[in-house]
Amino acid sequence: MIRSLLLATSLFVAPLSALAAQPANVGDAIMAASAYHDSGDYQRDFDAVVSQARLWINETAPKTRHPAIVLDIDETTLSNWDEIRADDFGYIPAGPCDALPKGPCGAIAWEKSGRAPAFASMRALIEDAQAHHVSVFFVTGRHEDERDATEHNLHLAGIRHWDGLYLRPMTSHGYAALYKAPTRERIERKGYTIIASLGDQPSDLSGGFAKKTFLLPNPFYRIP
Repeated sequence: MIRSLLLATSLFVAPLSALAAQPANVGDAIMAASAYHDSGDYQRDFDAVVSQARLWINETAPKTRHPAIVLDIDETTLSNWDEIRADDFGYIPAGPCDALPKGPCGAIAWEKSGRAPAFASMRALIEDAQAHHVSVFFVTGRHEDERDATEHNLHLAGIRHWDGLYLRPMTSHGYAALYKAPTRERIERKGYTIIASLGDQPSDLSGGFAKKTFLLPNPFYRIP
């Protein structure tokens, strides 16, 4: 009996070097992401990146022919925090979203409801860029069937004017960069010079066709 207990104990306390490295605990990650948002640190970090971009745009635009900026929408221009929190950081594409602040909240229903508020600092950047004769384009991973809802949401959030809104074709799937980079190229082929591209995902910015890119904080989800 004693020998059996010793054997069981020796197996339980196997050296850590013999175990596979574990990923971060999901529960801990959720608590950390919530604390980052609720403490105000997320908004401060977001605004700091927007401030850097705004300075760059104001410095670069006067020296550029047909300057333009490209913005993502979700977690760049509009905040989906109410939906993210209701779904406990999960992604639930289908179903209604009619019990906020409780979940579940279907992501598509949320987006089509047009309730997402704009980030105040990003709205101010857009207005300042337009005052300096910089064209504003949105390139979003939302699909074309959300165009009307997206335009309506932007208007409700206080963003009245833009020079182009590019949504993903219904047949387009897979990596976001495979759609976003060629779209920026299309904008530049029209004669614009994209002096800044802003997004919350690396896939929003990869692939070139922008003088400078600005990655906004988003520990809440990842889009490849």
